[in-house]
Amino acid sequence: MTRSFPAGAQSSSGSSSSSDSPLPPVRQPLSSGPGRAVVTGGAGFIGSHLVELLLQGDYSVHVVDDLSTGKLANLAAVKDHPRLTVTIASVADADVAQRTVADADIVFHLAGVVGVRRLAEEPLAVMQANLHSTESMLRACSLKGVAVLVTSSSEVYGDGPVPFVEGSPVRPGSTEGLRGGYACAKAMGEWLASAYAEQNKLPVVVARLFNTVGPRQTGDHGMVLPRFVQQALRGEPMTVYGGGQQTRCFAHVRDVARALLGLATSATVPGRVVNVGSAMETPVRTLAEMVRDAADSSSSIRNVPFGDVFPEGFVDPPRRVPSLERLLAANGWLPQTPLDAIVAELVELARSCAVRSETRLEVEAESGALRS
Repeated sequence: MTRSFPAGAQSSSGSSSSSDSPLPPVRQPLSSGPGRAVVTGGAGFIGSHLVELLLQGDYSVHVVDDLSTGKLANLAAVKDHPRLTVTIASVADADVAQRTVADADIVFHLAGVVGVRRLAEEPLAVMQANLHSTESMLRACSLKGVAVLVTSSSEVYGDGPVPFVEGSPVRPGSTEGLRGGYACAKAMGEWLASAYAEQNKLPVVVARLFNTVGPRQTGDHGMVLPRFVQQALRGEPMTVYGGGQQTRCFAHVRDVARALLGLATSATVPGRVVNVGSAMETPVRTLAEMVRDAADSSSSIRNVPFGDVFPEGFVDPPRRVPSLERLLAANGWLPQTPLDAIVAELVELARSCAVRSETRLEVEAESGALRS
């Protein structure tokens, strides 16, 4: 069912201050079992997989998404489910946020704007959307006392030392650089979550997501793996930004959705902030080669200077590797889907989609010829 809401440091003595001391572990689960779950951004790439998982686990699910990046097609497999409600609206609107949580038992806040290309093209929209939606949902959840899991981003670590550890200081970057603005908006959302938890006793966990890949992800806003798959299947040059030696750790979206649900139901989360992703490190050029081999493609691999694609000063970190000790302690397992299996799945899905599109076009052409 679909409905729409109207828019309506250190101390002066040199020692660490108590406000910067490590936060206590989360002893009570955000969710004690199937209930009424809200998923903001639930029509998005990760959100739609989480929605399916929640429905499988007997939750009633209310999706709220303004479709700025999500698509109702992502929910096609569950669109007629009796325990699913979909609202097309923005949770950055305070009235929408308050109505959204009115009868909720738990909120999974995934609404936001992602993609380095979109950040480069629309920095204001990206930063404001991420900060305002999180602020709005935290306030609404706090007023109603509804537990919330907030998704953040590994971008908050900036150029910090790897592996990235949750308790380390964030390094979003220079205020003269756009990428740092996205990271800072995400970090500010985390600080707000901690403030609501400390001051208002709001039950909250923050999940810092690393590179997540899988079905329903598109390459529209700079996502590297779907872009490589499309280029390889079309026989086009596969464009690798920079030298290609920069590394990323790719986790399957189904593993990530399962990890998020695990964090919400775990009574052993060892800290308020938890990295979520894979620790299997892969150079971007190696990823391109894996895709080309899986697609049996003749595409060349072409290095494109980073400055030819993104604004001056836009920095791409050389490595992004999470420490997953907290995630393992909380859930008892880690995302382990091999990257070659993920690549093979996505190549096959894209190939099947292309065949279906060609068949549909042929049928439409034949129908047009018969009518004429």
